[in-house]
Amino acid sequence: MPELVSTPRALPLTTWSARPGSRNAWRCEPAPVEVRDFHAALPDYAPTPLTELPALARELEVGRVFVKDESSRLGLPAFKALGASWAVRRILAERPAAADGADPEPVTLVTATDGNHGRAVARVARLLGQRAHVFVPRGVHPRAVSAITAEQAKVTQVAGPYDEAVRLAAERAGRADAVLVQDTGWPGYERIPAWIVEGYSTLCAEIDEQLTAAGVAAGPGLVAVPVGVGSLAQAVVTHYRSRPSGQAPALLSVEPMAAACVLESLTRDAPVSITTGDTAMAGLNCGTPSSIAWPHLRNGLDAAVAVSDPEAARAAATLAELGVSSGPCGAAGLAGLRALLDTPENGRWRTALGLGPSSVVVLLSTEGAAANPHSAQEAAG
Repeated sequence: MPELVSTPRALPLTTWSARPGSRNAWRCEPAPVEVRDFHAALPDYAPTPLTELPALARELEVGRVFVKDESSRLGLPAFKALGASWAVRRILAERPAAADGADPEPVTLVTATDGNHGRAVARVARLLGQRAHVFVPRGVHPRAVSAITAEQAKVTQVAGPYDEAVRLAAERAGRADAVLVQDTGWPGYERIPAWIVEGYSTLCAEIDEQLTAAGVAAGPGLVAVPVGVGSLAQAVVTHYRSRPSGQAPALLSVEPMAAACVLESLTRDAPVSITTGDTAMAGLNCGTPSSIAWPHLRNGLDAAVAVSDPEAARAAATLAELGVSSGPCGAAGLAGLRALLDTPENGRWRTALGLGPSSVVVLLSTEGAAANPHSAQEAAG
């Protein structure tokens, strides 16, 4: 990975806002339509719920609030299997057949993870008769590591942070029998991360269909998405910024205060690496934005905010009370929107995000409580 600017100083705990009108000024190409068809053909595929929560609409003073509940996706408690399955399918399709026409020898799929992505790669590898080697940084709960091991993957635990685990995984994947399946990109390694981002587009396509079924033909007015390296946010930006001008919702990214690399990059208007701290939002504990995500985040986001562990824990508890299982990462979107609106600048942010009494808000809950072994009490403490 490239060495970017290190910023070990305290991160700004303020929000960042895009240029006025930017959501209608920048456009990109959509994701391939065949991704959804691929996922729909998988044996365990079913759209995850889009749950309406009127109590949150009243609290946030908007028209309707929906939560995309990724607590059970293709047999796993997070959305990551969408990207891993599509990327591995593309990787294996490019492998040459053996000279005698037999199936190629199994390949080792190598990745670094804070939990969910590594488990998804390991699951796909096991189902397809391949091998998996997963590098896990410090701070990942032992139960999350055990869940990866249960998928018959080899696990290497790293004493350093996520970025160090990515570096070591890339070194291991340099061998002839292995391929790196990483959900972050850097110069020279961008094709496979782009396939992973494409895989996430199915989530957005489902939201379109589910909102239409709920009587929201115009789509959402705001989408809040938790962010680690920015790959899911890139997929969300791609989906909504590939639409005609005038049909684009506001897009809000939410990160932990301990690992707000996207917020810091937006503040500096350039991608930077930061020194991360400890956080219960383990899946978002990333110090460097993905190189392929950065242009989409810079040009396509309306706002970004960092939240504390207690704020994420309170949001997860709220969702649980309303019947949605969500870990601290998944609840970050609600925590971020609350953080913006519960300030003296409430009116400014409502105006910037176009929020009014008839607005439709979609919160992406990217993992269930079972995906993150940290309890709400641990996150709050």
